[in-house]
Amino acid sequence: MEIVKENIDELNAIIKVKIAKEDYFESYDKALKNVRKQIQMPGFRAGQVPASIVKKKYGVSILGEELDKVLNAALFDYIKDNELDILGQPIPKADANAQADWRNPADFEFSYEIGVAPAFEVKLTKKDKFTYNKVKVDDELVDKQIADFAKRHGALAAVDKSIDKDMIMASFRELDENDNVLEGGFTHSSTVAIEFTQDEEAKKKLIGLVVGDVLIIDPKTISRGAADLAAMLNISKDAAEKFDKNVELTVSEIKRLEATNVDQELIDKIYGKGTVDGVDAFRAKIKEEMTSMFQKDSDHLFKKDFANKLIKKLDLTLPDPFLKKWIGASNAEVTAEQIEAEYDQYAESLKWQLIENKIIKENDLKVSNEDAIEYTKELLGSQYAQYGMMIPEEEEFNNMAASVLKDEKEGKKIYDALYDQKVMNYLKDAVKIEEKELSFDDFVKVAQA
Repeated sequence: MEIVKENIDELNAIIKVKIAKEDYFESYDKALKNVRKQIQMPGFRAGQVPASIVKKKYGVSILGEELDKVLNAALFDYIKDNELDILGQPIPKADANAQADWRNPADFEFSYEIGVAPAFEVKLTKKDKFTYNKVKVDDELVDKQIADFAKRHGALAAVDKSIDKDMIMASFRELDENDNVLEGGFTHSSTVAIEFTQDEEAKKKLIGLVVGDVLIIDPKTISRGAADLAAMLNISKDAAEKFDKNVELTVSEIKRLEATNVDQELIDKIYGKGTVDGVDAFRAKIKEEMTSMFQKDSDHLFKKDFANKLIKKLDLTLPDPFLKKWIGASNAEVTAEQIEAEYDQYAESLKWQLIENKIIKENDLKVSNEDAIEYTKELLGSQYAQYGMMIPEEEEFNNMAASVLKDEKEGKKIYDALYDQKVMNYLKDAVKIEEKELSFDDFVKVAQA
C-alpha cells in the first residue's frame, strides 16, 4: 500500500491511497467463503452454492466493504502517524482511477480531499486587558428573591377587582360572525392569566374587571398558540388553528396569588428543617447562592467577549469551500442554502474550538478521572439536595458517579465542562482582569449586546 499527500495550498490537500491486491484479497476471499457457508439457494445444499455464483451475486458488495475497512484504517493511521491537524473528515474524490473493474479484484487507487487547520500561536500576557463583569448582589436583589420565594409558596385568594398579576376564572361562549351567541356553539369554563397575556390591548381589557363582567374578545389575543387556545375553549387543535371569531367571556371569579409570610416556616420549606436558622441567615444564604449563580453568568460573558476579541485578533483563515462541502456530505438533509446561511456562525464556533484546543495542548491542561468523579458527585449532590434526599455513602456515591461517566454522551458533557473550567482559569491567570460590578439590569443589557 502506498499513501501520499499532495498539497493544494496551506489549507487544502489531496491524500492518494494506492491499494495493491495483496492488501485486501485475503480478507475479501475469507468474507466470500463465509457468505457461501451461510446462503441458501434453490437447487443447492446449504453451504454448497458454487463459489462462482456467490462471487457474481455478492462479490462487488463484499469487495466494497473490505476495501472500505482497509481504506479507513489506512487513512486513520496515516493522519495520526503524520500528525495531520485536519478539519472535518476526508471526503472521497471522484476519480477516474477509482472506476476499476469491481468484479475482478486488482489494484485500486483512491483520492480524498482534506481540509487542514490553520497554523497559529496564542500568546497572552498581562498586557492584554479584559473586563470581567459581575452582578452586584445587593439588598435590593436579595429582597426581590425573597419576595419571589414568598410568592411561590403563597396561596391563591379571591379578590374583587383584577390587576395585571391576577388570574381570571371565566366562562366562554361561542359567537357568530356578528358577535351574537351561536346556538349550539361551545360553552366552556377556563382560566386566563393576565400576567402572561402578550397582546397589550387585550391585557388592558382584562384589568379592572369584577365578577359578572362580560367581554367580547378575540380568544387568540389571550392565549398562547393553537394548543393553548384549544384547551381554553375545549375544541380540537385543528379547530383552534382555523378559529377566526370572537367569544363572549364572563368573569366568574378573580384569584390573586398572595405571598406567604417570610418566617422560619418558609425558610424550612425552602432549605429543609434545621439547615438555615433565622431571617438573617436566610438572607446570607440567598446572597451566597445568587453570587455563585451569577459567577457562572459572568464566566460565560467573559469567555464570549474573550473569544470574540481573540478570534478577531488572530484572524484565522479556514478552508471554507471544503468545510461547506463536508457539512453537505455528512448531512444529506441540509440544503446548500442552509449551509450558506449558517456557515459564518459555524466557522466562528470552529475557530474558537481550535483556539481552545491549542491552549489546552500547549499548556498541558488535563482533566483526571478523579476530577471527573468529584465534579459528577457535585452534580449528583445538587440533585439530591434539590429533592431533599440523603446523599449515599461514599463508596456507593463514587460508583454512581463512575456509572454516569460510562455513558458516552453524559461523560463527554462532563469532561467538556471541566476542560472549559480549565481554559477559563488559564485565561484569567494569563491576562490582566479588571472587575466591574453592575446592577442586574445593566448586566443583562451588556450580556444581550
